[in-house]
Amino acid sequence: MPMREDPLPALEVRNVSLSFKGVKAISDLTFQVERQEICALIGPNGAGKSSLLNILNGVYVPDSGEIVFEGEHFRRMHPLEAARRGIGRGFQNNALFSGMSVLDNVIAGLSRHSRATLVEEAFRLPRARGEERRFRERAHEVLRLFDLERHAATLVGTLPYGVQKKVEIARAIAAEPRLLLLDEPLAGMNAAEKQEIAAVIARLNTELKLTIVLIEHDIGIVLKLAHHVVVLDYGRKLADGPPEAIRDDPDVIAAYLGSEHAEIAA
Repeated sequence: MPMREDPLPALEVRNVSLSFKGVKAISDLTFQVERQEICALIGPNGAGKSSLLNILNGVYVPDSGEIVFEGEHFRRMHPLEAARRGIGRGFQNNALFSGMSVLDNVIAGLSRHSRATLVEEAFRLPRARGEERRFRERAHEVLRLFDLERHAATLVGTLPYGVQKKVEIARAIAAEPRLLLLDEPLAGMNAAEKQEIAAVIARLNTELKLTIVLIEHDIGIVLKLAHHVVVLDYGRKLADGPPEAIRDDPDVIAAYLGSEHAEIAA
């Protein structure tokens, strides 16, 4: 478990509920994520995991409850405000611009932090030129961190899926978030690609001191990677604790892991 100098958690979800046309997606959910922790959300499809990430980065507004991010209380946070406050987001399906280069995709992750006006950009005024230079330098730094520099000029759509996923995560951290939300970052990958991306996530946590909340179905990866696991059961919290406690929880084993995963965990 990472060392924590600040006593305040990075994130608190307090009594959050969300419904769609009367159907409960999340029901009175409460848990917290410590700073510099990897927290995994697990549960079946429809358990409310992606809906929760959408609340955390401002896409959805909860019916009730609140989010506390680094000590600040929010009922609702717009996506742009969330990004500027230090919340980054990666998506289950690569939300990349396939016809753009790797470098330009990473730069696109910085555009929401631009302060230059449309006029300044249109006429290439000093502030716009300065931002463009800083964004390009930052994008190259991130590509080097992910060993993607050799792909900088390559069109994203021509790259293997596993490399594209690295590009998406690189874009998410380009703006230097303090909390990174990842929605099934290993989905659709073979075993080797899963191990590579899991290693990237672990490095982001240890080297960049990032707090990470991720959704993942591969229980073997979760048990090795996460410091903390929250199990959702149709919008309700079934279990919440360290991986070893979740692994041995009979309700979790019965509901989600099944005999095969229980044997692997044992």
